Amino acid sequence: MADIPFDFAPLTPDDLVAIGRLDARAFGPGRFAKSAYRLREGVEPDWNLSFVARIGTLVVGANRITPILCGGEPALILGPLTVEPAFRSRGLGEALVMKSLDAARKAGHKLVLLVGDAPYYERAGFKPVPHGQLIMPGPVDPERLLCCELQDGALAAAKGKITRG
Repeated sequence: MADIPFDFAPLTPDDLVAIGRLDARAFGPGRFAKSAYRLREGVEPDWNLSFVARIGTLVVGANRITPILCGGEPALILGPLTVEPAFRSRGLGEALVMKSLDAARKAGHKLVLLVGDAPYYERAGFKPVPHGQLIMPGPVDPERLLCCELQDGALAAAKGKITRG
């Protein structure tokens, strides 16, 4: 990643149109049917915990963090994490995730969830949620429901249905 000058900045409402186009290229129309998308639908991201990556003025990566509840306990859901296909495999996605996790930790949040591939997200400290402990709305492969404890013991307090925050 050192050979490309990525600039990172907090997500702003002005970035949403460019990110929408990026999401469409990366995920296609099927993204609207996913359970995690439905959970975030109509809820603003936490602007202080969500980031964009640019080269000059071009948005080449973005991630969002949105407040949720896990059985009544406050938590966050990370996603979507989107990187322009031409810039994948350069550490950009991992850098965006780490920026959000660091900001969430500093802000006093305890738990971050996501739906994704464990081998990729384990590098950032995510691990599988024990089967049945948390229930996503809609169908989700339980192997892909991952969590990152920002404070020890945060997962133990979170049980039941995951709902909008």
